[in-house]
This record gives sequence, C-alpha cells and structure tokens, in this order.
Amino acid sequence: MKRLILMRHAKSDWSTGLDDHDRPLNARGRLSAAALGDWMRQTGHLPDEILCSTATRTRETLERSGVTAPVRYESSLYHAAPNTMFEVLSGASGAVVLMLGHNPGIAAFAHRMVAAAPDHPRFADYPTCATLVAEFEIDAWTDLTPGTGRAVDFVIPRELAG
Repeated sequence: MKRLILMRHAKSDWSTGLDDHDRPLNARGRLSAAALGDWMRQTGHLPDEILCSTATRTRETLERSGVTAPVRYESSLYHAAPNTMFEVLSGASGAVVLMLGHNPGIAAFAHRMVAAAPDHPRFADYPTCATLVAEFEIDAWTDLTPGTGRAVDFVIPRELAG
C-alpha cells in the first residue's frame, strides 16, 4: 500500500515584481501552510518522503507547514504537466509521499490518479494549498496506474481557519 499527498502551494504574493519562480507566499498563504501542517499532524497524514517544486512558494509552503521528511527538490515539478508529475513520482521510494506543486498540473494530476473524485465542491478547481490524500494498492511507485487511487481525504485551508 502506498499513500500520496498532493498539495498545491499556498497563496503567493503578486506584488513583489519578482519572476514567477521566485514569488514568496503572502500573509494568508503563510497562515494556510501552517494550518495544513497542523491538519496533517492531527490526522496522521505525514510523509516519509517529499517531492517539491523548486519554486520559492512551494518551498516556503513546505517550510511553513512544519512537515519534515527527506526532501527532493525537483525543478521539473515547476508548472509540471501530469505526465511529468507521474514520472517524478515513479522515482519515489517512500510509503507515504508528499508532492508539492502548482496548478493547473496538480489539479489535473489529482483528477487523473483517483478512481473517483472526493465528494468536495472545491476538488474541481483545487484552490491554493488544497490537499488530497489518496491510497494505492501497490508495492512500488513504479507499479502506479492512473485512475486506481482511493481518495482518503481532501481539504482546503478555509475549512481549517479558526
């Protein structure tokens, strides 16, 4: 059994004048990332391997979440298409892998990987910091087949705000 946690980066700052790759999180994004990390710890959805885009906003989302595990920063995950995400994931070795990326790729990848979408009104548009947890009846990520995952959980930051 393998478990995949697919997280879109938290809300980023557009006012900095930086290149897209270098944009940091805004105040709301920093709070959302921390809330998602708390949720992951409370629910036990913790990775033993992390695959993260090299963009500043994905790295900062991970840092602010406080979730720790060995991390592999992948430049190919920056605005990756689902096929690229699939390829990167096939090289993973962890039992529970957290992948942090960007839309539209991460939303398309999430839809492609599960047999049935979770019953959640925001799954279709996958807002910032949205997180899917899916399980796969496989022994190795190289055995992964699209459309075979079971959605275990899906959450967005607004549901976690106190």
